[in-house]
Amino acid sequence: MDGKMLARLGAVVFVAIAITATAIEMTRKEEAPRTEPVRLTEPVRDPLREAQRQCQQLGQTAASDPDCMRVWAETRDRFLGRPPAPAVPPVNEGQ
Repeated sequence: MDGKMLARLGAVVFVAIAITATAIEMTRKEEAPRTEPVRLTEPVRDPLREAQRQCQQLGQTAASDPDCMRVWAETRDRFLGRPPAPAVPPVNEGQ
């Protein structure tokens, strides 16, 4: 077989494969999309997140605000997995 004949044979085989793939794709039936009911849930309100937003809106003054310092400490403890610190340290009276 000479080179021209081999090239033509390759082209015919390629075209035959392309036509077969196209025919298979065209005869494939479209499946109806499966729809599941959409469940809308109310996002859980996180008071810490809301306090963070308020501190964010304060800007530079938040650095000296005691409430923002408490919020940031609580956020840091939550992130690091530490138990929250007591709000007011216990006072030992009578000793």
